[in-house]
Amino acid sequence: MTSTALRTPARMLFVLLASVALMAGFVAGPAAPKADAATLGSKAVAAAATRAGMPYVWGATGPTRFDCSGLTQWSYKQAGKKLPRTAAQQRAALPKIATKSLRPGDLVFFHNSSGHVYHVGIYAGNWKIWDAPKPGRVVSKRTIWAKSGVTWGRVA
Repeated sequence: MTSTALRTPARMLFVLLASVALMAGFVAGPAAPKADAATLGSKAVAAAATRAGMPYVWGATGPTRFDCSGLTQWSYKQAGKKLPRTAAQQRAALPKIATKSLRPGDLVFFHNSSGHVYHVGIYAGNWKIWDAPKPGRVVSKRTIWAKSGVTWGRVA
């Protein structure tokens, strides 16, 4: 094929239509890279930090009032990931990870002696979490207080 054959009106029209179809989404182009869990977690931690000082309100999901699972749900929504509503639902939806694998953005679930999940926070590093603790308190970063009755989940 000669170089002039590549410049025919039909070929030029084909290239133009293929380009338009690609831009419009009719033809699949290269897949966009997925954000890895570490990047997603970092974004969620950063989002939670912007809510520091916002009051705890039972059942609240933001953007200016939160309960514990409302904060985790809202923070991950800002990072581009949807989570279930309650702490127990979030625990059930996420794979458990080992303490030694813990990294910022992982969710920290607190359980009572019968296994009921009663609280969740977002791990911020250095054994601290962002959470909305209880009525009369505000969203804050605080030290993890329990050594037992805790499980970890990773949002991916």
